[in-house]
Amino acid sequence: MNNYVKLTDEQLVRMYGEGDFHAFDVLLERHQDKVFNYIRAIISDYELANDVFQDTFVKVIMAIRNGHYNESGQFGAWLLRVARNLMLDKFRSLRTPGRNVMSHEMVDSDGDVLDLFNNKDLCEPNIESRMLVEQSYDDVRMMIERLPEAQREVVRMRYFEDMSFKEIAQATGVSINTSLGRMRYAIINLRRMATHRDLYLSA
Repeated sequence: MNNYVKLTDEQLVRMYGEGDFHAFDVLLERHQDKVFNYIRAIISDYELANDVFQDTFVKVIMAIRNGHYNESGQFGAWLLRVARNLMLDKFRSLRTPGRNVMSHEMVDSDGDVLDLFNNKDLCEPNIESRMLVEQSYDDVRMMIERLPEAQREVVRMRYFEDMSFKEIAQATGVSINTSLGRMRYAIINLRRMATHRDLYLSA
């Protein structure tokens, strides 16, 4: 088993696809903490998070065994995308029909194309940090829950999982530019909510 630990993810995936079950054990051991922590950062309910975690690896097993894995060199990011898609499916199934939990005042970024790399004011890493520490931890958590789904996800990944924007982009299947844009609009919305703090926290 020690020899397996030295192998790359891609080597282990190939070996598992060829029937070597020990290879998958090493992949699971290597990635399970990061995947579960990622899921728990988004799903607070432990049992539900564990269900999604189990479903993630079941889907991974099926994909590899059926020869559907083709993300060469990106196994870790692919794992997080599988988990993310399962969580989105779970949220959609649990969402109350006809209820819009997003404020009509929220700014949405997904339709915009932003050249954030050329604007250092928008990319300054401490902007969001300064804003977050102005409010209590609990208040911020409550306000984050009111963000649009894509923005809420990037904030959680950035601050609760300490993921880089490159990792966030890989996990969510979007460009780094889009990830930065979602963070920027999340900060705009959080600032707006902080300005009207009592109104949003009592809603």
